[in-house]
Amino acid sequence: MTATVQIRSKGIITLPAALREKYKLEKGKTLSLIDLGGGKILLTTKPSRLSKITGRIEKRLEEEHVTLDDILGQLDEERKTYNKEKYPDK
Repeated sequence: MTATVQIRSKGIITLPAALREKYKLEKGKTLSLIDLGGGKILLTTKPSRLSKITGRIEKRLEEEHVTLDDILGQLDEERKTYNKEKYPDK
């Protein structure tokens, strides 16, 4: 089924009745929204494991005072070390 929905004030969208009935979606039901990039989003009735994992990672990084720049810098260093070991003649 394909449906077109309109975003109303405060970001509210209405799901078609046929889908609400099919998946037993009632007021208060929580859905997972996943940004797939490129203007695509996925709305699912199942809790997203990725969202749960991402939330735990974000919390841990905050607790450890680690930034994304820290991680990317370390990743770059690891890549350089790996390349030196794997390709020593280059």
